[in-house]
Amino acid sequence: MIDPKIETAIGAALRAFSSYGSFDATPLTPKFDAIFSSDGDFMSKVESLDAVFDDQPKLEALREVFFDLMLINFFSADVKKLEEDYLETKEWEEIEEQTLDRGTELLNLLLYLNECADEDIEPGLEDYLKEFLLVDEDEFQDEYHIYEPVIDNQVLMESPVEEISAAAKALADDSEIKEIFYPMMCFFQNAATGELEKDIIAKNAINKDFDMAVLEILVSFN
Repeated sequence: MIDPKIETAIGAALRAFSSYGSFDATPLTPKFDAIFSSDGDFMSKVESLDAVFDDQPKLEALREVFFDLMLINFFSADVKKLEEDYLETKEWEEIEEQTLDRGTELLNLLLYLNECADEDIEPGLEDYLKEFLLVDEDEFQDEYHIYEPVIDNQVLMESPVEEISAAAKALADDSEIKEIFYPMMCFFQNAATGELEKDIIAKNAINKDFDMAVLEILVSFN
């Protein structure tokens, strides 16, 4: 099964990656849709996903982002076919162990946007940090450490996109949030991003094809 929201996000990401880069990824859309909607188990679908990226090295930047989308799709669509407590089973625990090093912080953000939709609330950076990630709570200091650059730069919500770009470029290379910092902050600054705003975001992007693909995923989820 494939969640309609995921299907939309896949198409939007591939179109943006193609529009702002030099590789036309749009012909791969049906292939990704088929993998996501197949009846295979989670790890077999991950293997099929990785095979596409192995065959298309110019698309490599999106590999872990699409893994995030596959996890979201599993939680929202695939898990409905399994027993009610599947996510508590030994089998799922083993899958989590095998995939510990996969994905990006985009996963948390997409889970948050789904929660916003369920509760009919507008997404906001402060709400994401304090109410969803609970960065102020002592037991969630791992999240605080990961998101410290975001916490320290909340003032950017009132700043020009150029300043978000400058802050993104200044992040340490080993920052776990560096990869999605720019599109995430641009999204939170204006979740209802129109074409004019997208042009400005693209003009100041660090990795234009990747940044705009991630932004389109966020916009489509919202």
